[in-house]
Amino acid sequence: MAVASYTSSVTKVADFGPVPDDASTKPHHITKNGSVVGFQNPYPSYQHVTPSIMFNRIVWPMLTGKLKFPDTKPPTVDVIEPEFLPSRNASDKLRATWLGHACFYVEFPSGLRVLFDPVFEDRCSPFSFLGPKRYTPRPCDFSSLPHVDAVVISHSHYDHLSYPSVLEIQKHHPRAHFFVGLGLESWFKKGGLHNVTEMDWWEDTQLSLTIDKTADGAVSVEQPGTPAADAKASDPQTITATISCLPCQHTSGRTLFDKDSTLWCSWAVSSGGKSVWFGGDTGYRAVVHEGMDIESPEYRALPTCPQFKQIGDLRGPFDLGLIPIGAYYPRTAMSGMHADPYDAVDIFSDTRCQNALGIHWGTWVLTMEEVLEPPKLLQDAMKRKGLPAMGVFDVCKIGQSKEY
Repeated sequence: MAVASYTSSVTKVADFGPVPDDASTKPHHITKNGSVVGFQNPYPSYQHVTPSIMFNRIVWPMLTGKLKFPDTKPPTVDVIEPEFLPSRNASDKLRATWLGHACFYVEFPSGLRVLFDPVFEDRCSPFSFLGPKRYTPRPCDFSSLPHVDAVVISHSHYDHLSYPSVLEIQKHHPRAHFFVGLGLESWFKKGGLHNVTEMDWWEDTQLSLTIDKTADGAVSVEQPGTPAADAKASDPQTITATISCLPCQHTSGRTLFDKDSTLWCSWAVSSGGKSVWFGGDTGYRAVVHEGMDIESPEYRALPTCPQFKQIGDLRGPFDLGLIPIGAYYPRTAMSGMHADPYDAVDIFSDTRCQNALGIHWGTWVLTMEEVLEPPKLLQDAMKRKGLPAMGVFDVCKIGQSKEY
């Protein structure tokens, strides 16, 4: 595959889109002597997971046999070899391909190609020999991706940000531009990656690409070899996109000493008349005890994160949402930072996504629910919301593409 021949520019846009009334006060910033030193979830829908909570609700139940790791023996999630579009102008639809966990490769009808949270390692860990190991194989290598123009990173946890993976992207797609939350730009630059823009919640950038279509593999609609075809093939193609950094409810950190020092984000990308909202990794409500009936008044009274409705009201609707549905059990430990399928459907409604695909499942064992439970609960959650169980908010095979 030839390296794409194009130039790109990234421009932050002030007051591009509407923002909430409290956005200017930056309630998610932790400051000291006028400088930002960290970040926080500003709403009561978040519960801080203390060492005591982790021990009492996960470690001790595992030691006593009341909580067990899920079975990952095949069959689990189907994995197929992905098929990508043959050129940038091959479709007028939005096309999304799941590459496992939270990683999606999205092909926009404008020709833009965006990679979300790429982690292709066997283990999501700082160590190659320790930590959660894939129970489903990756469907392809980075060299198989025809183009990567933008890489969007939700936060710094190892199942969403991998140093070996970003180096592989730079190797095979050296023009790719990385979009990250506040505080992560220095991590990229220390690692030798300089095409990076860091952003705060409710900030917007405009990405502009000027592409040599002949070098970049575009297909002319004219008869090959004619003057008209030669002219069209040689004319530069311009692609524009708006990339918006938006809130979510989570945490960050890559060591024991940098917790919440960089920002966690959701993202919106729009180009060519199509838009995607990427939830990344997020919670929605903090569940106070296990086994709460989701129809009970107690459950319904739990505070929910208001930021998703703000996103839907101010920036929606979106053609497609990529929304986390896994890594949620036990709820009393995980709910503040990891949505379950019932939360995911509420987030889907709040953000005004017209369609959605489930992410953040099917790849590593991060929590204790059965590995095939998330899509089953997703169908139940959609029915309880009075929405179609299938065809609107779905899951797919790893490597499978869906068009919208």
